[in-house]
Amino acid sequence: MDGFEANQGYSQRFGLHYVNFEVGSRPRTPKQSAYLYAEIIEQNGFSSQKSKKFKAAERPLTRRLAALPPSEVPSQAKVVWEKFSSQSNFDRQMYHYGTFPEGFSWGISSSAYQIEGGWNADGKGLSIWDKFAHSPSKILNDDNGDIACDSYNKIEEDVAILKQLKVSHYRFSLSWPRVLPDGTINNINEAGINYYQRLLDALHAANIQPQVTLYHWDLPQAIEDYGGFLNDSFVKLFRDYADLMFDRLGDKVKIWITFNEPIMTANHGYGFGDFAPGLKGQYTLPYIVGHNLIKAHAEAWHLYNDKYRAKQNGIISITISSDWSEPRNPYRQEDYDAARRVVEFTLGWFSHPIFNGDYSEIMKTRIRDRSLAAGLPQSRLPEFTQEEIKRIKGTHDFFGLNHFIFLFCTSLNFVPCRGAMGVSDRTWLDTGSSWLKIAPFGIRRLLNFIKNEYGNPPIIVTENGVSEQGPIDLNDVHRIYYYEQYINQVLKAYLLDGVDVRGYTAWSLLDNLEWASGFSQRFGLFYVNRSDPNLPRVPKSSVNFYATVIKCNGFPESGVPEPRVWSVYSRFPCGIFSQCPWSVFPLSWWLYTMCSLHLLVSATLLETTE
Repeated sequence: MDGFEANQGYSQRFGLHYVNFEVGSRPRTPKQSAYLYAEIIEQNGFSSQKSKKFKAAERPLTRRLAALPPSEVPSQAKVVWEKFSSQSNFDRQMYHYGTFPEGFSWGISSSAYQIEGGWNADGKGLSIWDKFAHSPSKILNDDNGDIACDSYNKIEEDVAILKQLKVSHYRFSLSWPRVLPDGTINNINEAGINYYQRLLDALHAANIQPQVTLYHWDLPQAIEDYGGFLNDSFVKLFRDYADLMFDRLGDKVKIWITFNEPIMTANHGYGFGDFAPGLKGQYTLPYIVGHNLIKAHAEAWHLYNDKYRAKQNGIISITISSDWSEPRNPYRQEDYDAARRVVEFTLGWFSHPIFNGDYSEIMKTRIRDRSLAAGLPQSRLPEFTQEEIKRIKGTHDFFGLNHFIFLFCTSLNFVPCRGAMGVSDRTWLDTGSSWLKIAPFGIRRLLNFIKNEYGNPPIIVTENGVSEQGPIDLNDVHRIYYYEQYINQVLKAYLLDGVDVRGYTAWSLLDNLEWASGFSQRFGLFYVNRSDPNLPRVPKSSVNFYATVIKCNGFPESGVPEPRVWSVYSRFPCGIFSQCPWSVFPLSWWLYTMCSLHLLVSATLLETTE
């Protein structure tokens, strides 16, 4: 069994039985290896009888899970884990044909600071990212968004490439300091409002519907100077800003998003310090920031609902970014609890109050216990009043979801509050970002969790995409593969699992400034040639692929060539095929061939052993 391993303590586990050391009775739970070893002993080796071969390995995972001790967490994450735990690699990668519902929203995303430029043009005020990027060594290579992709001066070019993509929706954000230079309605910049009115007019002329985000991380520096999100006055300032935007732009906008990924604002801006405004080392500040963001969102939602919805006929919600996590060791209860906490501290931090009125008990209990253990007089997590709970609950018209990361989680007590660390599978494909690995099946599982946890709300995937680094290659086969696989998993969630998915939005339109990573990581479907002062937009191969998926509204069995014969080609270096120079194959043909060879070799070896 798992025991005390000398100077390694309990960190290394050699046992065939898991021991729960947090329970006084030290219960033992057999691992899969215990079943296998017992069978080997029973057969005194390896039986030649085919009926008994690999009997233990074939035992469904869901049957094994029943032996685990009771969990501290609710069951919805387990429902999803158990639903998909028996999936083989072949099952989860199985391609599914079908289409999305009529009227499905196909879009692509951007954000103001990342593409607009014009950082001080026509009366625009300073944002926290302007100040942050102008500080030495804050951004890789000291890049900044002063010019970015110059979208402030390129409305016509950007709308033209949107038409090339054939998207039905374009998600972009408003720059708060561009329309309100000091953050307040006492100083309205008409030139900034006029820019967005012209952009909206151009989109409608192209029959493209806007999805408008009110806040995508570029807070007016004037507000930050007075405490920013840490100041309770932020809630009213945001409400005033939203009121002005609804009034001046709302007749041309049917989908509003209050905040993009509030967890990034809270954790990275006020905890880790790698995003503007760059405050770090504080465990309490992120929870205060998140608390005020939730209250500000609720006020903007009620404002739109009470004052504008009837005449503008739009919808409004928030976009929440979430990893999907699963236990690193499925036989270790601590890893189960850690994985559930990761979901609760990412997705649930903001979605639980907005859908249910308050933070989850997991989050409240965990943070309170850790705060008191640190000698604090009260929890780092602020409490909502009963009036605030009623005000916040139900302030959503859809679930806006950004998804990029799948993690296997394990329990680590030194990690603040959530007490968990996540890792990726080393076999997953790399990308241009160290934090991002390609694991398409994660988005289907996360969508299932949202369905089960929050009553199957309408979901719009508001960001999903993949990066590259290094030499420019417009034949972005990896991105085509990524979108083919991720969109197909979303299709499975809709058709096979009954998830109410209403739209999919790729990230991103352009190779833009990726925050602290500067221009080094490129997520765009269009390459921006930064060596040319005109910053021309150049389509990558993924543009035609995504446009084809949109045209077909998914992956129909007929009416569109099969994915493996679309113009999807990949080059493989010598070594994959012996004595082979650079070879060019249709990507899905190559994958199909490799799978077939694997099955053939496996079958041959199996017959040989018999």
